[in-house]
Amino acid sequence: MSAPGRHGGSTTAGISVVICVYTEDRWEDILAAVASVRAQSLAALETLLVVDHNASLLDRLAKEYKETEEVRVLANAGPRGLSAGRNTGITASGGEIIAFLDDDAVAERDWLRHFAEGYADPKVFAVGGRTMPLWESRRRPAWFPEEFDWVVGCTYKGLPEGRVRVRNVLGGNASFRRTAFEAAGGFATGIGRDGDKRPLGGEETELCIRLARARPDAILLIDDRAVIHHRVPAARERFSYFRTRTYAEGLSKALVARSVGAGKGLESERRYTTRVLPAGVGRGLRDALLARPGGAGRAGAIVAGVVSAAGGYVLGSVRARRGGAAFSVVEIGKAADGEGAAA
Repeated sequence: MSAPGRHGGSTTAGISVVICVYTEDRWEDILAAVASVRAQSLAALETLLVVDHNASLLDRLAKEYKETEEVRVLANAGPRGLSAGRNTGITASGGEIIAFLDDDAVAERDWLRHFAEGYADPKVFAVGGRTMPLWESRRRPAWFPEEFDWVVGCTYKGLPEGRVRVRNVLGGNASFRRTAFEAAGGFATGIGRDGDKRPLGGEETELCIRLARARPDAILLIDDRAVIHHRVPAARERFSYFRTRTYAEGLSKALVARSVGAGKGLESERRYTTRVLPAGVGRGLRDALLARPGGAGRAGAIVAGVVSAAGGYVLGSVRARRGGAAFSVVEIGKAADGEGAAA
């Protein structure tokens, strides 16, 4: 389905922006996210706020934007969780391109413009961007390694720079052609976040690998000029959250591997673990020897993160083999009711 977009009077393929929300605790963040979309140099066709089973927030947002034509407020039509919320937004959207923005992030003014440029090549099916952390404490904790910025939903050290081809984009700052979902289906429910429960992830990785299988000619890009800034609350600056999130990532990767196989499911992770992380440990130890702040802490955190993620992966794999982890894929074009083909 195509729709006009607006940019200096010219016509472009329409871009729908989906922001999934779940708690009134992020009220100001949600308003800021929407405002950043409305301020884009390449205007979005629409912004869809998908509310995850929170009647109070749904009503409050509906009242907030009732006079704003380009902002639509919807209820998640599927099971609780981020994947079903995204699927609801995809199904309801009218754009040829669907972009996703986290509810606690703000996009820079040219965010959508850089996404749109990537789709000049008809073989490009997804374009992601660069996500920068906004630390509540105003500065990165000295012990927190840049190689693990994915823990707080941000671009991490070790990803390639520029506009480059990748295996998968990162879900909080990403866009897809509508035809990508028609070819591969939507985000798998049973993977990814579910409100305030254990901070799982991996749903965008699973989708991108599934897309590459459905469309072997598909190109997926990251353009690091498409920048958003993601708020990191104080609770996520603590080592306890770091440990929990890395463990949850291991659980998530086990689900991804179950869906698409360990070969593709862990291809990038192997390079990251064998090349990027050892270099990070080396830098941390060097900084410690030079009496630079946080060096030993960063080296230790990298080791702890690897061990924690490995533990989660082992347990997740055991659960998957026992049949304790089930998920499904919604066919886009049908109601996002969470009832799709088993993955």
